[in-house]
Amino acid sequence: MMEYSIEKHLFLPTSRQELNKKGWKQPDIILITGDAYVDHPAFGVAIIARVLEADGFTVAVLPQPNWRDDLRDFKKLGTPRLFFGVTAGNMDSMVNHYTANKRLRSDDAYTPGRRAGFRPDYAVDVYSKILKSLYPSVPVILGGIEASLRRLTHYDYWSDSLKPSILVTSRADLLVYGMGEQAIREIARRLDCGESIATLIDIPQTAYRTTVPPSDALQLHSYEECLQSKKVFAENFVVIEEESNKLHQRKLAEPVGSEWIVVNPPGMPLTQQELDRIYELPYTRLPHPRYWKKGPIPAFEMIKDSITIHRGCFGGCSFCTISAHQGKYVSSRSEESIVREAKTITSLPTFKGHITDLGGPSANMYTLGGIEKTLCAHCKRPSCIYPKRCPNLHVDMGALLSLYRKIRNIPGVKYVTIGSGIRYDLLFDEENKPISETAEEYFTELVRYHVSGRLKVAPEHTSEKVLRLIRKPSFKQFVNLFRRFRSICKNYGLNYQLVPYFISSLPGCTIDDMLTLALIAQRLHLQLDHVQDFTPTPMTLASVMYYTGINPYTNEKLFIPKSLEEKKVQQLFFFLQKYKVQIQLKDELQKRKRYDLLKKLQVFRMFKGTR
Repeated sequence: MMEYSIEKHLFLPTSRQELNKKGWKQPDIILITGDAYVDHPAFGVAIIARVLEADGFTVAVLPQPNWRDDLRDFKKLGTPRLFFGVTAGNMDSMVNHYTANKRLRSDDAYTPGRRAGFRPDYAVDVYSKILKSLYPSVPVILGGIEASLRRLTHYDYWSDSLKPSILVTSRADLLVYGMGEQAIREIARRLDCGESIATLIDIPQTAYRTTVPPSDALQLHSYEECLQSKKVFAENFVVIEEESNKLHQRKLAEPVGSEWIVVNPPGMPLTQQELDRIYELPYTRLPHPRYWKKGPIPAFEMIKDSITIHRGCFGGCSFCTISAHQGKYVSSRSEESIVREAKTITSLPTFKGHITDLGGPSANMYTLGGIEKTLCAHCKRPSCIYPKRCPNLHVDMGALLSLYRKIRNIPGVKYVTIGSGIRYDLLFDEENKPISETAEEYFTELVRYHVSGRLKVAPEHTSEKVLRLIRKPSFKQFVNLFRRFRSICKNYGLNYQLVPYFISSLPGCTIDDMLTLALIAQRLHLQLDHVQDFTPTPMTLASVMYYTGINPYTNEKLFIPKSLEEKKVQQLFFFLQKYKVQIQLKDELQKRKRYDLLKKLQVFRMFKGTR
């Protein structure tokens, strides 16, 4: 990796030497992360650190500490004056470490040179327990996606078990869930004013342990009851999800042993001004100098010239953690703030003229949301667009069109591509009609000016049964979009591809469904490059279906592809162009006596005939 011409003191300190150079004997706050330290607003620790710094606190960062030796890394920065903040990083550590088939990955995109092994399994638990053993009187506050999605009883795929709140297993003092800037600012302010961590039980978007349940909380079934009954666990999930979908939520309390886990409702979604302020803090937008000779950090290389334009997602997909973490309500930055960030990027010596994304959870949700906010106040629908688009949803793409045009006209910008996936059900309906006056214009400009050869969309599957379970639109809508895309490419002489994302082994998915998917992909000449096997992640409807075998909302029994063998067979349908895969699949189908599927594959010439 190249060295950058930027002063080391512009980064937050990561060592005792760097603390001394700043003249700090004791930082106010030490943030510990499982990722390498990259001072870029796409990395959670960088945002939290800069937000606290802007409030006048001294903040140090301890990235990827060694947890297997004498723990000297946890001691080198000393004791913080206020608290330790702990996160596994931008990903859940178990998703980071293991494939859907529970095989250990050989690399880590958040570490220089892709080297694996620089963070532990269940990193939040490990870091927190070490801190509590070394500094028992110092508050430990959890944050990030691993803690956020494990704030209550949850199914853990990697141990195939129900686990209690991560507050119980880590013994941390407080947990901040979601995008926690406002909560962490309030925690720091009140601790700085001399309050005890034990008194901080009223801060929005936090969770804590207590022996006294609050009288104003909605009580969930206990962890022990969930262990005894999958149906009870499913009932808990419905309550949790429906509350999280509301703008005004209730406090939740869940018994665990002799304690209670209390989850305070979140504050209101960030305003445009608040979001602008966060993304315009003085990030260097670079990895810390300690990594400059250790090889590239792939996660940074992928996003370094990208811009976050909004947060939140109202899609409600049952397998996705975004709405559970970022919330259902979209908060968007101002056009002026985004343009300023784009101009900052063009001034960097590393910039080559290509802004790689103007995105968020779904690239085309910018500025979208409820028209009449009072109607949204107590709505508990998980999705504003499934099964039908809410008539109160603002879907005009005018603001996004204006933004794209301004960014691509900035001097020094040669290309602006959209790396995030788009929701095509926000553009065209089931009859293939535009759902707003600007939808057709937006899609045409997107294809003409903002595709780097391949446009990502995520139909996820072709089976209508499976799509209903994961809250995704009919595959017919993808086919309509595909035809529109090809038409635009033909009209403008573009040799582009539409790249669909598909997932195998979803709840309800059978090998018959996978064969249908493979046949449809063959008929449409789709390249199945971007595919994955379903991984159940905590706090999602799909993971609850996987564990319980039922739809929690209907109690309908479901077929669940659970065994690793079944999951591997389903994955084979993605790779039928490979001869070795054909042989494997033939053997698996013969073992199952599925000669009907073998015959179909032979008829459609998807591989050589059987004996």
